[in-house]
Amino acid sequence: MRAHASRFGVVLFVDGLLLMILAVVMLVPLLVDLMSRARDWQAFGWSAALAFGVGAALVLATRSDSHKVTRRSGYLVTVSAWLVVTAFGALPLYLSTLHLSYTDAFFETMSGLTTTGSTVIVGLDQAPPGLLLWRSLLQWFGGVGIVVMALAMLPVLRTGGMQLFLTESSDISGKPFSRTRQIASLTILAYVTLSVACAIGYWLAGMNVFDAINHAMTTLATGGYSTKDASLAYYNSVPIELVGILFMVAGALPLIWYPRVILQPGLRQRPEGRQIPAFLVVWVIAIALATLWNFQTDGMSFLHALRVSSFNVTSVLTDTGFVTSDFASWGSFAIGLFFVLYLIGGCAGSTAGGIKTFRWQLIRSGITQHLKQMVQPQRALTIRYGPEAVSEEAVHAVRNFFVLYLLTLLVLSLMVMATGIDFLSSTSAVAQAMANAGPGLGQLGGPAGNFAGFPSSAKWIICAAMLLGRLELSTVYVLLIPDYWLP
Repeated sequence: MRAHASRFGVVLFVDGLLLMILAVVMLVPLLVDLMSRARDWQAFGWSAALAFGVGAALVLATRSDSHKVTRRSGYLVTVSAWLVVTAFGALPLYLSTLHLSYTDAFFETMSGLTTTGSTVIVGLDQAPPGLLLWRSLLQWFGGVGIVVMALAMLPVLRTGGMQLFLTESSDISGKPFSRTRQIASLTILAYVTLSVACAIGYWLAGMNVFDAINHAMTTLATGGYSTKDASLAYYNSVPIELVGILFMVAGALPLIWYPRVILQPGLRQRPEGRQIPAFLVVWVIAIALATLWNFQTDGMSFLHALRVSSFNVTSVLTDTGFVTSDFASWGSFAIGLFFVLYLIGGCAGSTAGGIKTFRWQLIRSGITQHLKQMVQPQRALTIRYGPEAVSEEAVHAVRNFFVLYLLTLLVLSLMVMATGIDFLSSTSAVAQAMANAGPGLGQLGGPAGNFAGFPSSAKWIICAAMLLGRLELSTVYVLLIPDYWLP
């Protein structure tokens, strides 16, 4: 009983602190709406007051409890944090002049925090600036991870904090720096620096300051929320698209890699850096395939095919979700290619989603080892990731993840189909949600539309897929087994 009380105490304490932080962040769009004389400042005011009040009550009620975060309690802290912040973060949208249902507000907020980028809102071009900024802030904070932010900002979590970090990250090795807080601080520093650089890039390329800031936040978060219904197609600008491509790729690389370039020697021997060449090779090949397909079959000029292919392939591979073209209309090969790109995703330790590059590398090594042993059964072979041997336990974990990912994709797709949605729209909606990618590939939820036409039951299923994908399945599923709840 004491173990259970301690476990729930730290969960409620962290949730309370995060709600108080959320309330403070709500003041930013509140002030923006006040300055622009938009009525939605009241929605932020009431939401901030409620979030802060509930958060303060939780903190005061559990302030005397032990706040040690163990690996077991870390799972519950991670999942509850995302759910609680989403539930309260949806309030400004629900109370706003957009008149969204709570289902739609929760969907939009979950999509933002998980950096998915799927939207149910029509009329973004005329939406109040505070609400547009709120959507961007949700993605920006979700990109670096609420839990990582907590590690840097809440010293009370220093004990056992690495377990909490590992429940959300895709780390494949030990700690790259000696202290957990240093990891979080350097990651956030890299994230903020790249975000500022991206905003400057968009501004120099032709965006106004407000749009540049919003799009920079959602680009580095590889989230894809835009201030325009047409996404970046609204601008029809090659310089803007080039800035987007550059920083979408930057967001899909391991964030901790950037400070290590500067602070640590021997970069090529670092595990997180070994994903980068493989990711870039996939990126270039996918752009080449899409360009040749559009050039040969759709009658596009080569330069136009290269332009639209480069941007949209980058957006889907990095699981960002910006669009400049309706790629669902490019034909069967393009649809199949983009579906595969959903599953690949970016690098581990980045803001991108998907299965992640390093897992594909380990699976490839495992298959290669298996085929070699078929030819030489007596030969002792070791699976390697770069120069280092990978334990059987790690390989089994990756294989289990693949099986669990595919089973989850199949089951959730069937559940969405059961609500009356067609096969392609259902399957691609779940696939993009699990990959946190943004647009689907079907008639509903495709790059030319949004998810407003899905029934409420399907939206809740897709929300579950977003959370499962963002927290990489096991963090959520472990809470469903009876053994977790035993003392």
